[in-house]
Amino acid sequence: MRWLAVALLVVLALLQHPLWLGKGGWLRVWDVDRQLQQQREGNKRLETRNAGLDAEVRDLKQGYDAIEERARFELGMIKQDEVFVQIPDQPANGKPPAQSRAGTSPRR
Repeated sequence: MRWLAVALLVVLALLQHPLWLGKGGWLRVWDVDRQLQQQREGNKRLETRNAGLDAEVRDLKQGYDAIEERARFELGMIKQDEVFVQIPDQPANGKPPAQSRAGTSPRR
């Protein structure tokens, strides 16, 4: 009777092995499901990027406003008879703006 129980356990283990560790087993299914979720997230990011690029292409094809804006900001171009004025970030005297140092005393 004891041999029968051992034989049944061995048969049960042999039947369970393909279910858990085989080519189409649960571990493989879980791994493929994880990969599928990652791919869906990547696809969603790419769809969002593509929608933005599509809108930009349509805008460039339909009017000159987007082309003009791009020429102004990316290439620094100006229209004919316009005056270009550039305001520097630092003062004209060349000295950097004074910075306050909280909690420190001046050295002498």
